[in-house]
Amino acid sequence: MKNFRTALNTQDFVITSEIFLKPETNSNGIQIQADILRDYVDAILITDNQSGRVHMSSLAAGVLLLGVGIDPIVQLSCRNRNRISLLSDLLGCSALGIASISLVRGDKVPDDFQPRPKAIMDVTATELIQIANIMKNDGNIDSPRNFFLGGVVTAHRPKSGWPAKNITEKVDAGAQFVFTHTCLDMDLLRIYMKRLSEIKLLWRCHVVVGIAILSSAEDAQWVRKNRPNVIIPNDIVTRLSNAKNPEKEGIAICVEQLQALSKIPGVSGAHIIAPEKLTNIPVAISQSGIGKKNTN
Repeated sequence: MKNFRTALNTQDFVITSEIFLKPETNSNGIQIQADILRDYVDAILITDNQSGRVHMSSLAAGVLLLGVGIDPIVQLSCRNRNRISLLSDLLGCSALGIASISLVRGDKVPDDFQPRPKAIMDVTATELIQIANIMKNDGNIDSPRNFFLGGVVTAHRPKSGWPAKNITEKVDAGAQFVFTHTCLDMDLLRIYMKRLSEIKLLWRCHVVVGIAILSSAEDAQWVRKNRPNVIIPNDIVTRLSNAKNPEKEGIAICVEQLQALSKIPGVSGAHIIAPEKLTNIPVAISQSGIGKKNTN
């Protein structure tokens, strides 16, 4: 089985993705999606009721991925649980053999969601990373806790002297990797990564950049509107709008961005999402020449 931690520590560039989780998703649905991605990615992220939409628990989905030979990255959200529930889930991850864990604040629940759930927010994402790191090193807990801890950050164009407070606090708390929110602005990412390198943060943490395969200009606009902190430049929307085949153009954009990311110093890999069509992800990876199809 491919291992996310090993891949980050031994490969120049890793590729991860995520599967669609809906209320009706069952074990068979997870296996079908996993089979689409397994030969092309190093790990699959399991989101935690993303955007406030209810679906199968991330721990259960993670165990199902382990069962079909894929290393899951399980996401746990502070929005959904108090600290006792979060501690319980962390212990559950340990007992189930889930090592890679992304600890996040959680998206705001959409205004139209009814009945509206109450946000918990008993701890912050940084505090949760610190708690998990303490648990990892607590000799009073018998079960092995081989946690590989991560979080989420937002790439942006930093001002001169920007101290990178948010990501630095996460790394100080124990984060070993971070995903960026989806960012399709490569010039912005070059400046952002240069600053992280200047403050020597990249010696302590892997940065995996989030990108997306968009199937139309409408798809891009929807993601912009409904996914907080996503960065999609206007020129990307224009390309999709002017394309005779927007879906094919979206794949071409992803190919270009994978190739560009692989050359940005400090970028450890890419996390690819496809809001409309999961099968476009293997196509883009193959065309990019970055990921190597597993032929074993």
